Amino acid sequence: MHEHSYDIVIIGSGAGGGAVAKELAPLAAAGRRIAVLEWGAKLADDAYTGREVEMARQLYFDSGGVLTKDRTLTMAYGRAYGGSTVVYTGTSLTIPEEVVRRWDVPGIEAEDLARRSAKYLAENNVHLLDEEELNDNNRLFRDGCAALGYRVQQFPINVKGCRSSSLCNLGCPNSAKQGTHRVQLPAAEAAGVEVITNCRVTRVGEGSCEAVVADPGFGLPTTWEAGEHRVRAKVVVVCGGAVNSSALLLRSGFGSALPNLGRYLTLHPALILVGEHPHPISNFHGHPKSFYCDHFWESERFLLETCMYFPFTTSKNLIGFGAEHSELMRAFPRLQMILVLAIDPALPANRVVLDRDGEPVVDYTMGPEVLDSLHRSMVASARIFFAAGAARVHAPAGATFFIDRRDADRVEELIPRSRVVPGKISVASAHLMGGCRMGRSAADSVTDGWGRVHGARGLYVADSALFPRASEINPYVTVMALADRAAEHIRTNAGELLAS
Repeated sequence: MHEHSYDIVIIGSGAGGGAVAKELAPLAAAGRRIAVLEWGAKLADDAYTGREVEMARQLYFDSGGVLTKDRTLTMAYGRAYGGSTVVYTGTSLTIPEEVVRRWDVPGIEAEDLARRSAKYLAENNVHLLDEEELNDNNRLFRDGCAALGYRVQQFPINVKGCRSSSLCNLGCPNSAKQGTHRVQLPAAEAAGVEVITNCRVTRVGEGSCEAVVADPGFGLPTTWEAGEHRVRAKVVVVCGGAVNSSALLLRSGFGSALPNLGRYLTLHPALILVGEHPHPISNFHGHPKSFYCDHFWESERFLLETCMYFPFTTSKNLIGFGAEHSELMRAFPRLQMILVLAIDPALPANRVVLDRDGEPVVDYTMGPEVLDSLHRSMVASARIFFAAGAARVHAPAGATFFIDRRDADRVEELIPRSRVVPGKISVASAHLMGGCRMGRSAADSVTDGWGRVHGARGLYVADSALFPRASEINPYVTVMALADRAAEHIRTNAGELLAS
């Protein structure tokens, strides 16, 4: 067993861990020992090849196909130096005031989160793309929404020197995406923060954690030897993401004092729809996610976004097999895509649990409310495709594989609610939230509004696990804002927390 001693250990290097590391870097520059322990590997710039299967294996847990307990939904979340910010499209939104009010967490105010978010928007070079940088896939969505009177807005994104590869979800091969691997982690390391990759933390306690270092067979070498490690630290900040942060605390025995640990998980269940145009469109060149439609956000509880996935991901999200499936895939240069996101309620039964080996299992059920939202979102998406000029549409719950343009006025009939059945449609998620929810006390939550675990001195959570319910938008910047709060609390109380 290798032994180490630090003042602060941060577990995970994504939006939460990277932000915490950068904000605590002044302590490292002043002589405090701070380490980031990251399960994933760090890739050299030339290792981002854009090869779909290869990059999915290296940058995601289970190649981006983690299944829920009932196998009706797949989840994609990153494992790398930079966490999910490496494979995120970079969409950067500030959480709406209405959502913060619905969260109802003491000390969490919309104005405070907006101020902190603005800092990261500036750090990460967030901006709107110019019109000439938008591809047809995005323009068609915007124009289709506008033709129907649906409210549509452009996504601000965190790129610098984008070369329109459209490979955001596979790790940018041009170093353009300004995730924590490009911004916050290098700044933290320059100030003296250590980052140890290929390091899986298996247990955590007040003042210590245990980890295993192993070579995954790719990426840059780590600085610690392979094997088991025990790390003593006065402050531990857990930033492993909603599933892994919850599982780590459960595995470490905190569940007995925190009955809501692992619970109230939300996922923004998602579907992909495609519309085939009669002529080629620019789709897999250019940024894949430039617009979103929040027209139905309050009334029907779903969001629509532009997206463009590559062949493997696209094919697995189409329903059916055989000639029709093959025909649609051969039409790839003519395909327009829409991603739909249902805004799911936070329910205690939707949770992270452990299997007999101590590994996380997501026990999540899509209830009628979510299935209703998915149904309505498919109907709205089909209408957008046809308004944008598509010749035919493929919807996961369609009564037929294709809905032809001549039937555009029958989309509600041809996408019946009765066909929206878990396990019969391909539902996915990349927005995993909750499990270590903020709140008032151990009776209703896992942490307070600063991310401090109730009843545990020096133990914090600083990632999307903190969300008491869905963010109702893409959560990336909100994670950084909450991590910023945790880091501020640690800095402010450093004298007490780091006293020997």
